[in-house]
Amino acid sequence: MEDVRKQYAEKTPEGGWRVAGSRVSLDSIVHAYWEGRLPEAIAADFPSLSIEQVHGAIAFYLGHREEIDAYLQAQGTRWGALRMESETRHAALLKRLRAFSGRRQGDPR
Repeated sequence: MEDVRKQYAEKTPEGGWRVAGSRVSLDSIVHAYWEGRLPEAIAADFPSLSIEQVHGAIAFYLGHREEIDAYLQAQGTRWGALRMESETRHAALLKRLRAFSGRRQGDPR
């Protein structure tokens, strides 16, 4: 019998994860799954994916949970560091934008 298993997730050359055959990050699917979204709802959010791809991506995550959880934790740390760096670098601009936004919403700050 021929082995016809599909691959539902693939690692990118940069080290990220994508739903195989798409540009949708596995991160997006996993975060929606963690939020309790049903696969049908996730598929509706990503029209380029079939319901089979969503179920497959979730199954891939569940089968490789330790590796993907470690990857997602590293991504969270990386994005947090980038956010802090950006906020530090652009502190003056952010202060002006927040002040402007507050004035537009009736905040006297």
